Amino acid sequence: MSSHDLLLLSNSSVHGRGYLEHARASIQEFLAAGSTLAFVPFALADHDGYTGRVRAALEPLGITVTGIHTVPNSIGLLESVDCVFVGGGNSFRLLKNLHERALIEPVRAMASAGTLKYMGSSAGTNMACPSIRTTNDMPIVQPPSFESFGLIPFQINPHYLDPDPASSHMGETREKRIEQFHEENDVPVLGLREGAWLRRTGDQLTLGGSTGARLFRRGEEASEYTDGSDLSFLLDIAPQFDLNG
Repeated sequence: MSSHDLLLLSNSSVHGRGYLEHARASIQEFLAAGSTLAFVPFALADHDGYTGRVRAALEPLGITVTGIHTVPNSIGLLESVDCVFVGGGNSFRLLKNLHERALIEPVRAMASAGTLKYMGSSAGTNMACPSIRTTNDMPIVQPPSFESFGLIPFQINPHYLDPDPASSHMGETREKRIEQFHEENDVPVLGLREGAWLRRTGDQLTLGGSTGARLFRRGEEASEYTDGSDLSFLLDIAPQFDLNG
């Protein structure tokens, strides 16, 4: 039986609400008052400012926040806290930093063993997938690999936007980009709308939030899921792509 304990947010902010405010109840259920958390700010350039923003949102909930960039021993910090929170921003920059700081394997091992809770938002949620190939970001830097933590066996597309039939925009829709992904890879992609999140507890996976998600499978019509849906079946699939590409 799996020991994973994950909270994967599509986004950290929704219109008209403060940072992480829309998911506050789920965060409090995930991390009790008195919990300790290591924050990974590498998706943005201003590590101190980003960490301060997270601290301002979480410390009123009784959660102590330490920026992983502020300590000389990152692994030691991860071994001493209850949770690691990987924040959003640019997925390529984040992944490059994680590889350069040799954090991929330690986080994967600790989170898979259940000794470290994992919370992600946007790019941090991308990192929980086997690969970042379904991110929305520009490759502003070159990571050594697209391989990420692999804490779930399927892909997520955070900030998923539904096609707008009234739009005159001629660029590709998110649905079309996922279709192109499936021309090369056979692994489900969950389009996670803003305001939605996933909660994994062991072998149980549940969709939360009011906005829902769309599940894309190769050669099939997309399926719609709403708040409270049991998506545990997605934990049983085997990704079919080369992680080293």
